[in-house]
Amino acid sequence: MNLCRYNEDCIGLVVGLVVHDVTRYVPAGAAEPVLAAVQAVAALSERDIARAPRHALDSVTLLSPIRCPGKILAAPDNYKAHAAEMQADPAASFGRVVTPLDQAGLFLKAPSSLIGPSAGVVRRFPERRTDYEVELVAVIGRQASDIKPEHALDIVAGYAIGLDITVRGPEDRSFRKSLDTYTVVGPWMTSADAIPDPQQLNMSLHANGVLKQQTLLNDMITDVRGLIAYCSTFATLKPGDMIFTGTPAGVGPIQHGDVLTAEIDRIGRMQVAVRDHVIADSKS
Repeated sequence: MNLCRYNEDCIGLVVGLVVHDVTRYVPAGAAEPVLAAVQAVAALSERDIARAPRHALDSVTLLSPIRCPGKILAAPDNYKAHAAEMQADPAASFGRVVTPLDQAGLFLKAPSSLIGPSAGVVRRFPERRTDYEVELVAVIGRQASDIKPEHALDIVAGYAIGLDITVRGPEDRSFRKSLDTYTVVGPWMTSADAIPDPQQLNMSLHANGVLKQQTLLNDMITDVRGLIAYCSTFATLKPGDMIFTGTPAGVGPIQHGDVLTAEIDRIGRMQVAVRDHVIADSKS
């Protein structure tokens, strides 16, 4: 099941190239309507869905499926080849030494940096190198703390595609990755029951039609189960929290006018345009 948030905070069931508006079936006042929609939509009959208003997928504005996560956590250097390419490129790493997860921990991205694919990435500092990083995102569905790896997937509501946009520099990692629009999640959330084993998914990113990143997710150093369990030992995971699971080799800079196409098996594909930040006239 693919559930999206679109236009003016509407909730849609995506089937092929059609968005079925299921907003009316979502409990009123839900803090995260896409999470609330999982059970509600699963209980609908085919007749209910057929009666729902329809929109062409390419006619709607896709928002982040999660409205306001309490935490966005991300795994650094979770693919060996990506860690190696960062170490080999001083212009990208700024002398940073790659350390294992149990020493480096995860980092946080500001929820204010979160957007859906339709908004597009706004490159804040055109004079500085800014990179794309495609990742699988796990969306937490229920509260848990100190969870064991073998039970970690049980608390996942679903998965999405993520772009962890990064401006390179000497500043703290969380600071450089938390600029407005630098956390792209979409195009929808695919419910966890459709993805029994996230490690068996293929993931890729094309920039302007050219393949830049591609991997099978079983190449992760720490798998999705392990990342969730590790996070839960430091902080209670709550519904709507998101975990970016790391990017493979092939990261590279974005430019004004680029179009990034990210794809993950069983989830889908999202296109994200890039433009440069324009400083507004401050005269009053």
